[in-house]
Amino acid sequence: MIFRAKANKALDRAEDPRETLDYSYQKQLELLQKVRRGVADVATSRKRLELQLNQLQGQSAKLEDQGRKALALGREDLAREALSRRAALQQQVTDLETQHQTLQGEEEKLTLAAQRLQAKVDAFRTRKETIKATYTAAQAQTRIAESFSGISEEMSDVGVAIQRAEDKTAQLQARAGAIDELLASGALDDQSGLAKDDIQAELDRLSGGTDVELELQRMKAELAGGTSAQQQAIEGGDGAQQQGQAQGEGRQAPRFDKS
Repeated sequence: MIFRAKANKALDRAEDPRETLDYSYQKQLELLQKVRRGVADVATSRKRLELQLNQLQGQSAKLEDQGRKALALGREDLAREALSRRAALQQQVTDLETQHQTLQGEEEKLTLAAQRLQAKVDAFRTRKETIKATYTAAQAQTRIAESFSGISEEMSDVGVAIQRAEDKTAQLQARAGAIDELLASGALDDQSGLAKDDIQAELDRLSGGTDVELELQRMKAELAGGTSAQQQAIEGGDGAQQQGQAQGEGRQAPRFDKS
């Protein structure tokens, strides 16, 4: 029972309703073909009986004619024999007619059954195509919805891959940060020889600060020297201007009183 249950579940997952409908339609076509073949066989048998009936009826008519001729010639014995044979043929004709009627009835039944089955197969084919189209549309809609929602197998795999990549990236970043902190604190030694101890780092910092201070003092000196030269130039220009004004006043023409 467990095996059958698991097998049924596996078959249910593997089953495609469209394939099942196509298979059922194929089986119905095969059944319809068998019914048509049966109708053809019955019609063939009926036709064969009709040929036999025609032949026996022809023989019966011939024996009747022969009996008449024999009786006309005074051969009553021959006429009696011809009529006896005709009676035997009539019995065969009666049996064949009964079989013919039976076969004709069976043929009519099979023909009606074939017509009904043909209508059923046509209706099933229309229904089958409708169901297949609806199933295909629903399947496509479901896949699109699963893709948008991220619950499809493909999108789930992509989401898992992205999550794993992000986790690994975060882990590597955390590991790198932890190693940097351990190296800075001196808990770990740098085997490459490029790392500096605390004393060397402090000396480098002081050396760098001294260079900055020296550069700053030089810039201040340059700025101070430039300011003094400008001040002297300005003062020199003011004295010359004042001397020129004094000389101009000395050379100024005397004013005469009108009186």
